[in-house]
Formats: sequence, structure tokens, C-alpha cells
Amino acid sequence: MHPKISLEQWRALATVVEAGGYAQASEQLHKTQSSVSYAVQKIERLLGLKAFSIEGRKAVLTPAGQVLYRRARALLDEAMALETGAASLAAGWEPEVRLAAEIVFPTWALLRCFEQFAQEQPQTRIQLHESVLGGTDELLIERRVDFAIAGHVPQGFVGDALIRMNFIAAAHPDHPLHRLGREIDYRDLRKHRQLVIRDSAQQRIREAGSWQEAEQRYTFSNKATSIAAACRGLGFSWYPEETIRNELARGELKPLPLREGRERFLQLYLVFADRDYPGRAAWRLAEIIRDTTATLCTQEAAAQPASPLS
Repeated sequence: MHPKISLEQWRALATVVEAGGYAQASEQLHKTQSSVSYAVQKIERLLGLKAFSIEGRKAVLTPAGQVLYRRARALLDEAMALETGAASLAAGWEPEVRLAAEIVFPTWALLRCFEQFAQEQPQTRIQLHESVLGGTDELLIERRVDFAIAGHVPQGFVGDALIRMNFIAAAHPDHPLHRLGREIDYRDLRKHRQLVIRDSAQQRIREAGSWQEAEQRYTFSNKATSIAAACRGLGFSWYPEETIRNELARGELKPLPLREGRERFLQLYLVFADRDYPGRAAWRLAEIIRDTTATLCTQEAAAQPASPLS
């Protein structure tokens, strides 16, 4: 069997929905309004159903039309991915690699990966998005990056476990929470300022951290600013242990003596926007990140004290 409806006709239907009407769609597609209307009518005639109903002067999707639009959008995205992937394969090494990395991933480890990649491919540019929570999802879903180091795998994507980050609650040694001189609980935390990181998403704005019940909060977009604020005694937060290792060694930060929840863990994943067509350079950089992270995990495990039961 051969498809009765062309990609151009499906594109017309999808554009009418996304642009908000036939007139707007005709402008985006650089076609006459009558030709856009004819394409949609042909879909309806061939399939024997109505995609739109007219309410006043506006075309509104019918329940059947909503299904058609979702499937048409997926079909168009897949066709575009196929063309883009084929072009990447034909070009060999792409000139630029775009990646997103959750800000909790160790910066020094990422830069070490960039150094190795630069030695191998000095002409390839790297565009890094330092993202938080939903912002990482958006970059993947909108295909604005080739791959991401993400805190979870968005629906419809496949990811490989990369590294488990250990978070500890910390504050300046002179912070009032440390001066209590005892184990503290979440009732104590509620009375003091919490430092949190803002979600970098444009649509789904939420702040990093599962516990956010403190009476006062300072919200930042950058982890370095948050850490500097904590070192000045402006509040407490949970930080990746690897990120504040130097501050802990210098005595600028000190782990809080929490009765429970002193440590938290976050699994990071390596997720490609299109695993079938990752691009040669993107695949190589991801491979370097995997290898570097595996070495980091091995070193961390070796540095841990032996269990008394081993």
C-alpha cells in the first residue's frame, strides 16, 4: 500500500493548528489560503472524517482532528530527523556539538573531557548549555542539543546511567544551625534561609531540590553564586559533595548535623536527542564523557573506607 496523503498535506494541517488559522498558515507556508484549505479538505475527504469544525470565524480541531494532528506532528518530526541525520552521516564530522549538562555535574570533569576532545578535533566547536531540571528536558525535546547529561530520562527518550551524585546539606561553620550544638531536624531548617537553584526551563518553572519548606529562600541561576552565598553565611543548601570539596577542605562550608536526610543522591544519565543519528563528533564527545566519568567513579570507590563487614 502507498500513502494517500503526502507530507506536504500533513504539514498544511499541522501548520493550521500551530499558526492558529488558515490565513496565518498560508503566510508561514508561503502558499495561498485556498491551497492550504484544499490540502486539509483533501485529508478529510480521503479519510472520511472532519479534522476541523467552524466555531464563529475560527477553525477548531475536532476530537478526531486532535488525533490526526498529534500523529501528523510525529510524522513530520520523524521525517525531519531522518533528513537531518542523513545529512550528518554524509558530512562526516559535524562542525559543532551542542550539549546540555545539569549544573550538578562536576565542572572540572566536563572541562577535562573538552580538553581531550579539543586535542582530537580542534576544529569542532562546542556549545554548552548549563541547565537545570526542566530546562534540560526542553533542550532535548526541542532538539536544541545533540545530547544531554540529565537528572532523568524524558518520556520518549532512551538514556544510559552515567554517574550517581552524592548531595550533602551544608552551611558556613558559623551559621546559626551549626551553633545549635546538636543534631538538627527539618523543623530547625524551616526557621532559616534556604539557597535554591532556579529551573532553567522556559515553560515549567520550578526550583531545584525536593525539600523547600524554609520560611526564607534565596533563588539563584548559577551554582557558583549559590555556593559563594553559602560561604558568606547567607543560608544552607544541599550541594553535590564533589562540587564543594574545596570549600569543605578550607573550612568555608561544613556539613549540617541533620538527624535524617543529611545525604541525598541523584542519578545522572547520558541522553541523545536522536540516538539513531547522533553525529560523529557528538558521539565521540559523549564517549569521552562516559570514559572520564567511569574513571571518576572508580577513583571515588577506591577512596572510600573499607566496610567493617568486608
